[in-house]
Amino acid sequence: MEPLQPAMMTPECLRQATLVLAEQDPDLGGIVARHGIPPMWGREPGFAALFHIILEQQVSQASALTLFRRVGADMGGVTPERVRDQGVAGLRALGLTRQKAHYCDALARAVLDGILDLEALQRAPDERGRQRLLALPGIGPWSVDVYYLMALKRPDVWPQGDLALAIALSSAKSLPVRPDRNAQLELAQAWAPWRSVAARILWMHYLAEQGKYPLPATEPASQ
Repeated sequence: MEPLQPAMMTPECLRQATLVLAEQDPDLGGIVARHGIPPMWGREPGFAALFHIILEQQVSQASALTLFRRVGADMGGVTPERVRDQGVAGLRALGLTRQKAHYCDALARAVLDGILDLEALQRAPDERGRQRLLALPGIGPWSVDVYYLMALKRPDVWPQGDLALAIALSSAKSLPVRPDRNAQLELAQAWAPWRSVAARILWMHYLAEQGKYPLPATEPASQ
């Protein structure tokens, strides 16, 4: 029996949905047979999660996490007030690129000015919340998808254009070329309404292919 889709993914729902996908798709089933149920990777919703996601754009997860931790330690925490107080110049001095410093500063000001209410975002219909995030500079579809999948734990999100998922798909499906964003979305349609679960299975496969799974990490290697 297929599990009922909740508004927020739970560990038990992840387990049940993984078994459903493994039965429906032999390629995913092979990954699950080798490695088991994927971890319940996640992040606490809020400003720090979005700040971290901006840092991850176009760089490895490891380098983004190192920078996120260093910046957090230097500022005494990643909060809208501390980011605003740093300003673009201060963020650049802490190691952010000029572009990402502008994005993070704009995010902090949007929260502090009441333009973006992150608590209300969790309760808002997904499409309305996504549009609010997409209206901010530096927050594109991939960033919104990762926030909804990892922080808000929505069960049916596919991170558009994720490089690790493209590599994992190529390997798992023996594709002749690495799928682009549109090809990924088309392939992922088969896994609705559990695309977030399929993404976790494929992230697990990607890490295993890199010799980095199992590991005590809290997040997959995206982008």
